[in-house]
Amino acid sequence: MIPLKTIEDLINKHSILEKDLSSGKIDKKLFAEKSKEYSDLNEVMNDAKIYISFENDKLELEKILNDQNSDDELIKMAEKELDDLKIYYKKSEKKLKLFLLPKDEADKKNAIIEIRAGTGGLEASLFAADLFKMYEKVSHKKKWSLELISISKSEAGGLKEVIASIKGTNIYSTLKYESGVHRVQRVPDTETQGRVHTSAATVAVLPEAEEIDLKINDSDLRIDVFRAGGPGGQSVNTTDSAVRITHIPSGISVSQQDEKSQHKNKAKGMKILRARLYELERSRIDQERSKDRKNKIGTGDRSERIRTYNFPQGRVTDHRINLTLHKLEEFLEGEAFDEMIESLTLQAQEESLNYLK
Repeated sequence: MIPLKTIEDLINKHSILEKDLSSGKIDKKLFAEKSKEYSDLNEVMNDAKIYISFENDKLELEKILNDQNSDDELIKMAEKELDDLKIYYKKSEKKLKLFLLPKDEADKKNAIIEIRAGTGGLEASLFAADLFKMYEKVSHKKKWSLELISISKSEAGGLKEVIASIKGTNIYSTLKYESGVHRVQRVPDTETQGRVHTSAATVAVLPEAEEIDLKINDSDLRIDVFRAGGPGGQSVNTTDSAVRITHIPSGISVSQQDEKSQHKNKAKGMKILRARLYELERSRIDQERSKDRKNKIGTGDRSERIRTYNFPQGRVTDHRINLTLHKLEEFLEGEAFDEMIESLTLQAQEESLNYLK
């Protein structure tokens, strides 16, 4: 049960914001922030009022039910109203609990997505390319901006590794459940016997950290420059434009050589390094908070097998929530992606609510 004082504080806050916004005296810099806060509170105001009035309304209806002078018709009406009231109350309580859950500060951030071919040789690199195309299509449909940071190609159009930055609204909250091992089962083009092969690719989704999120001391960095090289030893550049940045305390190292400019390679490398260090710190804090908590969703463990794409059966299965969609083609086109993400988000919320009980 949520303390009534907590709900009353929400209603009071909504009222204060409403007065402030209508007064026209709010600083322009704060107006957008206050408007967003007011809009968010607006979503649960009706539920807050139902929750507050529940005890009084329930008491009034129970008086009718316990009154010996109440006729049968009145009692039936009161019973029906009380049943409806309890249903509305439960729905409102759940919505308010979800609203009051601690927000992940990273949910509103942009994201860096890293896809790497895993076990399965050439077929794994082709699958990594398929996954990247899927995220490109999802980004296009949602009007997100996807910027390639680095790419390492294999034969036949496959990808050994690709790293990209995705910008837009609530990117990390949408994509964070994609981290883990994605497995594919299909018959490769090179398979003459028609046998189904299994291969895999790993996906890591990191919130893109700003400089204010994480301070990195220059003294903790070792920066090496070297000449970029292409496939088969082919020279990409005749100058030392490639950069390797090593964060000495953590041992995390990032290399960048896609740009001809050393400055641009360093900037891209720092963006990836900052995101990885930020995620490392977030993971450490999360582990401390949840030593006794065993959530199936959102652990972000990159070694965890999270999803299987089975081409012969035309299905995609998420193993964390045991959800199977017989829409593989639509899923890879980005059409059924939201259906999977909404189910994962709902399950994660349910687990968080259970933890609060």
